[in-house]
Amino acid sequence: CYPRGLLSNGVVELVVDNCRSSDGEVEGLTDEYTDLEILSMVNIGLTSLSKLPSLPKLRKLEVSDNTISGGLDSLAEKCPNLTHLNLSGNKIKELSSIETLPSLKNLKSLDLYSCEVSTLADYRESVFKLLPQITFLDGYDQEDNEIPDSEAENGETHPRTTYVDFMLVNDDDDDDDDDDDDEDEAGPLRGDDDDDDDDDEDADSSEGEEVGLSYLMKEGIQVSLTGDLSANQDLR
Repeated sequence: CYPRGLLSNGVVELVVDNCRSSDGEVEGLTDEYTDLEILSMVNIGLTSLSKLPSLPKLRKLEVSDNTISGGLDSLAEKCPNLTHLNLSGNKIKELSSIETLPSLKNLKSLDLYSCEVSTLADYRESVFKLLPQITFLDGYDQEDNEIPDSEAENGETHPRTTYVDFMLVNDDDDDDDDDDDDEDEAGPLRGDDDDDDDDDEDADSSEGEEVGLSYLMKEGIQVSLTGDLSANQDLR
């Protein structure tokens, strides 16, 4: 249940947590997601990031609780503006697995919590030496100061673009607001038939909200989103 076939224009944040990969690879995500800044693929069964497309604006990549053991060498080329990388709960065992990350010049925060590498002697000192560009490792800086909330939440929450149907809902809400303004200017309410039409529009908006990707993922429902969706729904 990857975002295959979804309209990519304007998507800034994409969350597919718990949406299992069929072969351990990134599926359905293409380099057409040119505006994507935040990508979360937590616990989806990833073993590799080799098929991650080029995402030049991506700043935050969440891939915790997968089984990634290496193959991070392409991140610098595909995601040159990455500032936050969460690899916690993966199969990273040796420092050699992250030895290509110095190429991520903009990287500020790295999470390797619950990876085997974090049990090595002098782990924190070694990682900060290997990656001098980072400020925070597993949520703390070199002086063991916790990452500020403003830094931890940096770039989060883009409600209009995170989920495929939310823009539709917002557009409907805007239309309803415009209609309400028009009614106020026009004077008395119109007939019962018009009220029924408004009720139908409200019902349609509610239905649109329930099929949003966030709702499906929250409920643990696995779906296959195909090209039919992009053909039938216009998110512009």
